[in-house]
Amino acid sequence: MYDYVIPPLMRGLSALSGLLTKAEAHCAEHNIKPEAILDFRLFPDMLSFTRQVQLTCDFAARLPARLCVEEMPSFPDTETSFAELQARIAKVKAYVEGYAPERLAGAETRSLVLKQRAGDMTLNGLEMATLYSMPQFYFHLTTAYDILRHNGVPLGKRDYMGV
Repeated sequence: MYDYVIPPLMRGLSALSGLLTKAEAHCAEHNIKPEAILDFRLFPDMLSFTRQVQLTCDFAARLPARLCVEEMPSFPDTETSFAELQARIAKVKAYVEGYAPERLAGAETRSLVLKQRAGDMTLNGLEMATLYSMPQFYFHLTTAYDILRHNGVPLGKRDYMGV
């Protein structure tokens, strides 16, 4: 389970950090106020770039905790700058990196309850990872990427892939 969860999360978080670095440089180079990107939404009913980054981090940190039936980490959503978002990503990377393979051993068959507004769902660990948490992680990572591309930040697939 470790191989299916931790390396992809770490790579995605590293890619997200790289996207922020390029976004910040783009703002400086083109004399764009960072808030123009940090607060940007693709559509009025969608979440802002900052919130997309926060949620990417949240899904990354919560997945290993869920799989190990541990208390999920909580991060206050107070970031208002690229530097603060980078610090959040670094904090989450350090947390996720702390999960050794043996901690996730057997998690794929563990019965887990996902509490949602619409009602509780019972999933095994593999389903939790592949049908819920990882899709959520990639959705918010992709939306953050799309917001940056929409705003002219020069990014490509390699930036998204973290390679």
